[in-house]
Amino acid sequence: MRARFGIVAAILAAIATPAAAAEKASVGALAFVSSAPIFIAKEKGYFERQGLDVEVKFFQAAQPIAVAVASGDVDFGITGLTGGFFNLAAKGALKMVAAQSREEPGFNFVGYLVTPKAYEAGFKTVKDYPGKTVGITTVGSTFHYNIGMLADKYGFKLSDVSLKPLQTVPNMVAAMKGGQVDSILLPANQALGLERDGAGKIIGWVHEHTPWQLGALFTSTSNTTAKRSTVQKFVDAYVMACADYAAAFHDRDASGKRVFGPKADALIPILQKYVKPEPNADQVKASVSFIDPQGRLMVRDLYNQVAWYKAQGMVDASADAKTMMDLGFLKQHLDLPN
Repeated sequence: MRARFGIVAAILAAIATPAAAAEKASVGALAFVSSAPIFIAKEKGYFERQGLDVEVKFFQAAQPIAVAVASGDVDFGITGLTGGFFNLAAKGALKMVAAQSREEPGFNFVGYLVTPKAYEAGFKTVKDYPGKTVGITTVGSTFHYNIGMLADKYGFKLSDVSLKPLQTVPNMVAAMKGGQVDSILLPANQALGLERDGAGKIIGWVHEHTPWQLGALFTSTSNTTAKRSTVQKFVDAYVMACADYAAAFHDRDASGKRVFGPKADALIPILQKYVKPEPNADQVKASVSFIDPQGRLMVRDLYNQVAWYKAQGMVDASADAKTMMDLGFLKQHLDLPN
């Protein structure tokens, strides 16, 4: 009898004891397809399995995300890398821990978009940028770097392009529609939407000219030390979602054409829930970029980016790319410098 009472008491105690509360964490992101692994990890419960309760906070440009992570307003950031990001990282505030999207041949991600008027006037290739006005978010943004890479590749001066900082992507779109700029660069789902509506003309894709590691998952340096186990849990959940994303959106047929099957169909509603403006299924398929299935960074390319920003005077000459990364949360990052 005493044994039975003991078992009953143990059961009642277990019922009465609440489960351990999930650890709260937040991540800053843009409402772009390129943030997909965060959306997938949240919707499929990967963060929850790691004991994390993750809140996604949306921003209108990449640079404010880096500032928010450095200040502790959010715990993680996932977005494109900017001069401002590299400055904060050089000062010891931020660490890249995994990869986001990269411009990979065959995967339309960011497109060069020109106004119909500019197109009719002869602005039909990326070599025509000299003498044109281009709307970007901020000085040192990924859009700025894209134009800089074009200048280096095709031998024109970056100073021959008039770059107009407009702070946010919606402002860029408004400026283009209002004829205040000749061109903007946009993620594929938005670029395709504007072209479909007759508001712009796509003259090419970044991956066709200058492939590069566009974005990363990052956190504060203090988190990599004081909350290393939390960062590891977040990265583990994120990489599970990267694998799902790649399985759904990286397939190609024998001719190299991208194909989409049931796995893609299952993930598209998740992206439609978070991406703004909400894309239809065809727009999602046309705009899903390349994300390494293991979340690995193209490390040497990051060194090249830091060198470019230093050469432009946007990052301090003493900045060291090596100190901006913590490669210990994942194994076998790609293209490591000697």
